[in-house]
Amino acid sequence: MAVESDCTVSELARRSGVTVRTLHHYDEIGLVVPSRRSASGYRLYSGADTERLGHVLAYRACGLALPEIAILLEEDSGDRARHLRRQLELMDSRVTALERQRAVLVRALEAWQMGIHLDPEEVLTVFGDDDPAQYAEEAEARWGDTDAYRESRRRSGDYTKADWERMRAEQEATEAAFADLMSEGIAPDDVRAMALAERHRSHIDTWFYPCTHDMQVGLAGMYVADPRFAAHYDDRRPGLAQYVHDAIVANATAH
Repeated sequence: MAVESDCTVSELARRSGVTVRTLHHYDEIGLVVPSRRSASGYRLYSGADTERLGHVLAYRACGLALPEIAILLEEDSGDRARHLRRQLELMDSRVTALERQRAVLVRALEAWQMGIHLDPEEVLTVFGDDDPAQYAEEAEARWGDTDAYRESRRRSGDYTKADWERMRAEQEATEAAFADLMSEGIAPDDVRAMALAERHRSHIDTWFYPCTHDMQVGLAGMYVADPRFAAHYDDRRPGLAQYVHDAIVANATAH
């Protein structure tokens, strides 16, 4: 924001996008002081003054307070390159933080739209890195006109943070138990594996919608056919998606 010649406070305000009142304040606190005054007493800002103002505005955009900026300007007086490098580092950090917060807000909005009525911090606390709404649009497109989908939305709309935490804990415990059985070499049609499959079905039935064994088998098919669902289980233990599928099918057959 350099200028070729001295400019008045009104001209600098117009060029910089700040108010005349702000420039007066900066002058009063010694942050950006005009190098000289006209014969009529008007403030006149030199090229160096406008460069200093540019640093002030850049640091403000990075979130720094005026006292902090004053210290930095005095420590590195005249070192433009150092100021610019620091401002870029600060801005990059601020952009990263804003992008992270934006992602949290997007997840919270999507979760709200699918019936998870939690604030952004609660969504992050309950679900962590798992995006509860990553398949929301797809689920609505595929099952939006079904009774099961409508019932799931109805129930989940009333859940509190504590409810979601309890649901997640139950889900985690069941999936961990499946992984333990697989690690022990227990066959998926063993009574213990089938009991977990029944627990899995009961979990859905309790928390979301009435889930018959046939419906559960349909879900199990997605666990192995859809790479996204398969990864959810296989990231815990390779082959777990197929194991859970087989246990669910065995349990449904037994019923």
